[in-house]
Amino acid sequence: MEKSKVTLKIKRFNPEVDKTPHWENYAIEVEPTDRILDGLNYIKWYQDGTLSFRRSCAHGICGSDAMRINGRNRLACKVLFKEMGATISVEPIAGLPVLKDLIVDMELFMEHYRAVLPYLINDDPPPPTERYQSPADRARFDDTTKCILCACCTTSCPSFWAKEDYLGPAAIVQAHRFIFDSRDQAADKRLEILSDSDGVWRCRTIFNCTDACPRNIEVTRAIGEVKQEMLFRKM
Repeated sequence: MEKSKVTLKIKRFNPEVDKTPHWENYAIEVEPTDRILDGLNYIKWYQDGTLSFRRSCAHGICGSDAMRINGRNRLACKVLFKEMGATISVEPIAGLPVLKDLIVDMELFMEHYRAVLPYLINDDPPPPTERYQSPADRARFDDTTKCILCACCTTSCPSFWAKEDYLGPAAIVQAHRFIFDSRDQAADKRLEILSDSDGVWRCRTIFNCTDACPRNIEVTRAIGEVKQEMLFRKM
């Protein structure tokens, strides 16, 4: 397969030496089916070892290599060079503090995640085998089980950019996953948390989150279902 020349325009920031972020260009040769992550690895391994970014599984499962590629939140391990053109901009996801280059501080994001109680709560005595659930009951929340906590949805949300206390789409998706789980008993508690002024009602239904999700979760629909459930239960 014939290689082509591309330029990766990467937003760099090293807090030890830089006062503000700046762009640096890297010319590399890639095959059309190479991924952006392959290009970043090549730069780090052969051109500039100081380049910093997160990556792990390289198969779109861990969500660690979320970044803005040509202005959109994506996973670098899933985007092919042939889809991007000859000059490609790469920068950190927005709305979270930049630690270095493409690495952001995820603590606020994880704090919001933990706030919605993202685990099964059931105070009944454990059954002898397992807590059974019908396929229909599982289908009710199956879509939101796909979340990999990459933060693409939350950091593409203007409401989150405007107010970092907003729990954000990812946290609401995680709450949805348990609110509609027939085995869980803490839906009311989660809905109370989400009824806060920085909860679900701060969503303006812009759909950026749905467009950004690398797992194709219908994020905006899930948020709408949580709103409906909150109204139905008169929270």
